[in-house]
Amino acid sequence: MIQPGEIAPDFTLSSDAHGDVTLSALRGKPVVLYFYPKDDTPACTQEACDFTASMGRLQALGATVLAVSPDSLRRHANFRRKHGLGIPLLSDPEKQVHELYGTWAEKTLYGRTYMGTLRTTFVIDAAGVVQHVFEKVKVKGHVDAVIEALASLPAPA
Repeated sequence: MIQPGEIAPDFTLSSDAHGDVTLSALRGKPVVLYFYPKDDTPACTQEACDFTASMGRLQALGATVLAVSPDSLRRHANFRRKHGLGIPLLSDPEKQVHELYGTWAEKTLYGRTYMGTLRTTFVIDAAGVVQHVFEKVKVKGHVDAVIEALASLPAPA
């Protein structure tokens, strides 16, 4: 998994409502990059709704929020419409970006082992350096912790 102090690996992924998004094109301002398992499941829906509800506070800190899952663009579009989401939902069906960041891994649930997305958030500074990594994210209170991490970033030079 990518760790604080490392340069965030660049990528381009398609978004359901924002066209192609390239991480390096966002340099100059902080980015919150979060990986979630699946559209329209309880925790994933709450997380996306919490980020959407907090967009004013996130934008006041200059941040762009990007959400990545293996879901298709069609599924993302339905998820956005159903819940009124205001963040870019990026599709990574081949899990290439998941693998770059170390968020596609073996998981265990009820004794069953399978490959899946590790719910993880990366806070990336304006220079493209990962400053904070939130692993095994618990949704309740997570956006507030991300906002605190953003607020602790040094101002861009």
